[in-house]
Amino acid sequence: MLDGSNPKTGKIWKKVVLQFTYDNHTSTHEFLVSPIGSHAAILGIKWLETEKPKINWPLRTLTFPIPTPESAYIAQEEEADDNPLEGIPTQYHAFAKVFGEEEFNKLPPHRSYDIEIELTEDGPLNSPLYSMTDAESVTLKQWLKDELKAGKIRPSKSPISSPVMFVPKKDGSR
Repeated sequence: MLDGSNPKTGKIWKKVVLQFTYDNHTSTHEFLVSPIGSHAAILGIKWLETEKPKINWPLRTLTFPIPTPESAYIAQEEEADDNPLEGIPTQYHAFAKVFGEEEFNKLPPHRSYDIEIELTEDGPLNSPLYSMTDAESVTLKQWLKDELKAGKIRPSKSPISSPVMFVPKKDGSR
């Protein structure tokens, strides 16, 4: 993803080489195909560094340091994989469904043995509050929103929360 980590909503399906042509400028880039939640596409850091577009953040638009293109098109696109089970041993084909996007984005059904932990007043846990930067708070809220929407988590009734750690990446992001 943007920070070089694996996508949180699923595995990377394949790499696709796309060739873009606008005016007399042609560029070819490799993109990863993966379910990325509510985003239509993510243009990676490598693409941004190579193409150097001018970004208008308030309008959320990109312009390029060349004249405005009259048309842009995809010149090369790979076909979807007709047999996603190819290369997977036959004895595991029956379990392929659990690795698909549909199953990945939902919780298993409730069962008679679902476990709920009720905390008592006799055992309050005291722990210090951890401060977050504004950016960390926004990141956490967006992650929670995406995970709730995907059905991977549900709201808690607990008066106690767990600390959240943001680990710095090699590029300085968290």
